[in-house]
Amino acid sequence: MIKDLFNKVLNAQIEPISGYDAAFIYSETPKSPMHIASLTVVEGSLDYEAFKAGIAGKLHLMERFRQRLVNVPFNVDYPFWADDPNFDIDLHVQHIRLPEPGDWSTLRKLTASIFSAPLDLRRPLWSIHFIEGITNIDQVPKNSVAILAKVHHVMIDGMSGVGVMGLLFSFTPEVKNYEDEKPVPFQPQPLPNDLTLLAKSYIGFLKNPLRVPRIAGKAMFNIMKSQAAKKMAISSETINPAYPVPHTIFNGHISPKRLWGTAIISLDRVKVLKKIMEVTINDIFLAICSGAIRKYLLEKDKLPSQPLVANVPVSVRAKEATNDINNQISNMMIPIATHVEDPIERLEAIQEQTIQGKIRHQALGANTLAEMANAVPFGLANLAAGVYSRYNLNELHRPPFNVTISNVPGPQIPLYLNGRKVDSIFGLTPVVDGFGLIIAIFSYNGKVSITATSDAKTMPDIEVFARYLRESANDLETVILGRRKVKKEVAKKVHRTHPFFNKIKKYFKAHPRLTKKVRGIFQIEVRYPQKVETWQIDLREAPAKVTRRAAKTFQAKMILDESHLTRITKGTLSWEEAQIQGRIKIEGSQGKQQIMLTLLNKITK
Repeated sequence: MIKDLFNKVLNAQIEPISGYDAAFIYSETPKSPMHIASLTVVEGSLDYEAFKAGIAGKLHLMERFRQRLVNVPFNVDYPFWADDPNFDIDLHVQHIRLPEPGDWSTLRKLTASIFSAPLDLRRPLWSIHFIEGITNIDQVPKNSVAILAKVHHVMIDGMSGVGVMGLLFSFTPEVKNYEDEKPVPFQPQPLPNDLTLLAKSYIGFLKNPLRVPRIAGKAMFNIMKSQAAKKMAISSETINPAYPVPHTIFNGHISPKRLWGTAIISLDRVKVLKKIMEVTINDIFLAICSGAIRKYLLEKDKLPSQPLVANVPVSVRAKEATNDINNQISNMMIPIATHVEDPIERLEAIQEQTIQGKIRHQALGANTLAEMANAVPFGLANLAAGVYSRYNLNELHRPPFNVTISNVPGPQIPLYLNGRKVDSIFGLTPVVDGFGLIIAIFSYNGKVSITATSDAKTMPDIEVFARYLRESANDLETVILGRRKVKKEVAKKVHRTHPFFNKIKKYFKAHPRLTKKVRGIFQIEVRYPQKVETWQIDLREAPAKVTRRAAKTFQAKMILDESHLTRITKGTLSWEEAQIQGRIKIEGSQGKQQIMLTLLNKITK
């Protein structure tokens, strides 16, 4: 009997959720359901029954969509995924019609209402609403359809959501008759009983009893690495990292009613700004959001003197793991320079902070961060989440961050739903007490949707904030393009030697004997916005020669941008920092590279 029971436990087809995923279950409250959603607008009409049959025919490719969570008795372990023997697609796919006048405002209100309702934790954690009746939205054909898909965050993150998208949509306008196709039969395993769950949890602990101390030790080592990296990190001229996170109107209690607003911009426009400013696309997005937040808070006379801090989720998902729909994300905390008025200075400050954030993140290790969540004792995590929410403990301390800004790159080619082209996609995200604003950025087919989700108490006028997002993008573009025009005009009129090379000449004039210690040719390639300039330092004989020309052979060669060389010359950036941050590239043997860096360090000190 005991042997049969043991075999039954071993053969039970159930899977525990991770510690990171469990946080989304434990933090759920009646006014903070922890699901995410995507709103997809499809051009033209679709047949509902064919749409539902298409989903039914693909459910076998997404096993989580026919599984539910089962709790271990006494919450001694995280919940397990198990097949739902009562699964019925009609409980998850709904057919509704958009009220008149069928415009954008009506669609936003309807979808916000649906998004506000929690998912039933006793069933598979997803729902899809097929919404007909779009008749009055600019640049969208009449009688188009919207698809609102809700999925609990415990089973999916942004990047895996993109993978699921590939299962729901197609890359060709082919029309399929799904009603003639029979879905793969679902043969669910029976739900496990309490004894099976307890035994499965116990076996899992026996397999890995040292998980907590091992991960703690690994985390301590990586934290020490992180502290060392901080000492080498760049110093920001604009943002003091010692600033505490300010308390804002986004960090109070929320209401159950969700509201959302969005701004749509061209991805090509963003790429132009990225190229001009030599930053990342994510830096541009953060600057746009920062500008809108600054304007919104200024208008309400609620802008703190310290910069707001954004929680920026980072995917740690392997490229080949896009079909795994569990959460594989980590987080970076980035000050977003809301206290800086000038849009370009704000962007530059954000760039500095994202570089620092990446250094800290890499030093600690994203996988270690995820593993630390799994090391939290199970019952304690559940209790802590409940107590934190129930007793409003967020009021007793400053928030760890003010706003979440998530950027998920989607496919840059058209998607189709049974022959109809997908026009646009918007991401809706959960908010909780203390964190009443989250901005989801999603790019698809050359367009970027920047969608803010909040609640009726925190941001009752969220459509105003959506307008400020558009205005912030336009303002940033105007200033950057104007700056490029001025730079071009100045470059045509004036050409001066960079001050750094005058400094080199003076140094060698004052130290003529140096050529006896260091011999050879060293080359520096400086990249300006409109040109590339190459200098050689010839130390083969005294006196040293510093000339603007490229050498055929050299001991070591350095490549860097003019803006970084200027900061090094001013003393606001060191050669070591620039090398760690990838701002300079050095060619040549390791020994010659070190000689070149040592020499340049002496010159700039």
